[in-house]
Amino acid sequence: MGASGPDGRITRGTTNPNRLRRCDRWLAGPQAWRLRAPMAAPLVVDLGYGASPVTAVELHDRLRRVRRDVEVLGLEIDPARVAAAAGLARPGLRFALGGFELTTPQRPLIVRAFNVLRQYDEGEVGQIWEGLRARLAPEGILVDGTCDELGRVSTWATIATSGPVSLTLSLRLAGLDSPTIAAERLPKALIHRNVAGEPVHDYLAALERAWRYAAPHAAYGARHRFLETVWRLRADGWPILDGPARWRLGEVSVGWVAVAPRAGRS
Repeated sequence: MGASGPDGRITRGTTNPNRLRRCDRWLAGPQAWRLRAPMAAPLVVDLGYGASPVTAVELHDRLRRVRRDVEVLGLEIDPARVAAAAGLARPGLRFALGGFELTTPQRPLIVRAFNVLRQYDEGEVGQIWEGLRARLAPEGILVDGTCDELGRVSTWATIATSGPVSLTLSLRLAGLDSPTIAAERLPKALIHRNVAGEPVHDYLAALERAWRYAAPHAAYGARHRFLETVWRLRADGWPILDGPARWRLGEVSVGWVAVAPRAGRS
């Protein structure tokens, strides 16, 4: 996927159909209250949708089941990508040239930026987050995420107007050897912080210990094992923000305060 940054770079833009289904499911599930709030038609931005507009089309399909009048805007810095997507525009879905500056007349309720910031330097992320969240609607969120090519391993940071809120891991449970596979797909703000002494490293280590502790539950299937894993994390004091309904999907969210990078490290 691709988008513009402070220096106008165009990212690789690779994508696949259904790649972002896990994040879409989360937006249409526990985050649906944002869309249902009394307001004019909410604006959702798919920032840097990439070489194919399929993820923006899928996002619109999924969110309009929650709110029929939702407006999805796919933004790309590459004019050729915008031109290629034009034929898929329809009521509630459009495509335009643009990037991190978000010069839309309406403040977006949701900005989804997947596999975009991972191609920037870690030191640039804070500035980009600040710029994007300053453009959000009052109850809006920025979702800065990363996933593998098929969308079986996804992670995303949620940033509200007040700042970062949470880190979510969402994994395909079938055939899962360890949930710490998510370490390979952490958001840019965290991926280089998975080292001893950093909170996200401690979290992933605790996740692995809990997964091992839950090994006997594997006899009942990966879903039961993952449920027990997250129960153990919560019992150990980690600020888990969701509940069993999400865990059964291979998804767990933790408060950002528990994984935020330590200041002064580079």
